[in-house]
Amino acid sequence: MIKNNVSLKSFNTFGIEVVAKDYLEINNIEDVFSLESIIPKYDKFMILGGGSNVLFLNDFDGLIIHNKLSGINIIEENEDFAIICASSGEIWHQLVLFCLDKNLAGLENLSLIPGTVGAAPMQNIGAYGVETKDTFYKLEAYNFQTAKIDSFHTEDCKFGYRESVFKNELQNKYFITKVCFKLSKTHNLNTSYGAINDELQKNNITNPTLKDVSNAVIAIRQSKLPNPAELGNAGSFFKNPEINVELFNELKSEYPDIPGYQVQNPNNIKVPAGWLIEKCGLKGKVFGNTGSHKNQALVIVNYGNATGSEIYEHALRVQELVSQKFKINLQTEVNIIK
Repeated sequence: MIKNNVSLKSFNTFGIEVVAKDYLEINNIEDVFSLESIIPKYDKFMILGGGSNVLFLNDFDGLIIHNKLSGINIIEENEDFAIICASSGEIWHQLVLFCLDKNLAGLENLSLIPGTVGAAPMQNIGAYGVETKDTFYKLEAYNFQTAKIDSFHTEDCKFGYRESVFKNELQNKYFITKVCFKLSKTHNLNTSYGAINDELQKNNITNPTLKDVSNAVIAIRQSKLPNPAELGNAGSFFKNPEINVELFNELKSEYPDIPGYQVQNPNNIKVPAGWLIEKCGLKGKVFGNTGSHKNQALVIVNYGNATGSEIYEHALRVQELVSQKFKINLQTEVNIIK
């Protein structure tokens, strides 16, 4: 049932008070197929999951389709691996916990990432050296044009750094209904990225389990990132930029402590956006009702009464200062809804 003039404040992790002209909740596959007769009535619509990666600048003058599909199942299994399929409206961390409970490896480094399962392939979410594409098996999605369910495998999704075909040429063309992952029963743990090893050593863990790695990731995230239930935010606001080696070496001569990481392209180096923002003196700085968080400059927060426009203005401020100081243009990871 379509509702009118619905507040989206509790449906976006920034806690921005905006109103959707029309609002529809999707709870089962029958609801998905009902979209065939509903979508043609609207010039503007948006699929909303956990609301953890969006910033609304204004009221939404169209239809919000809120994905509440739920369910997790093992669809195939042998002595080496299992294929897990989760409905797209499931909370991402609940899927991670399900896999940990089954002792299946592959998602533990992605613990506590906010949002829903459907956003994982859209964004190619990643953390601590792991991305969605590493264990992705396939997804199913409702085609708005044909009113049928299509399947997408890895090569179809065109995964990139926080990118996929669903953020680009297929944006608003599909409603992702189910995402499947191929997870291993052999535990080749990835603990070398970031502070995972330090956290394990701090707890005197020398032979970590999947749950140990997950707990380490959770502890690190909680120490750096504010809880959206307490302080509105959408996690990392900007992507970590890749810059050419020449610019990196030029910056290295001026800033010897600048961190950099090798990427697939040998001519590029990835630089942490949080470091760049902090070097601009923005970490912990408050501007009215918003600012860059005191523990992680990459996170922009709502101190209680910020509008979407205020937060966006601060994002533009961050981009301008980083560009002036480092000649690097930061790209937003958060989706700006104008």
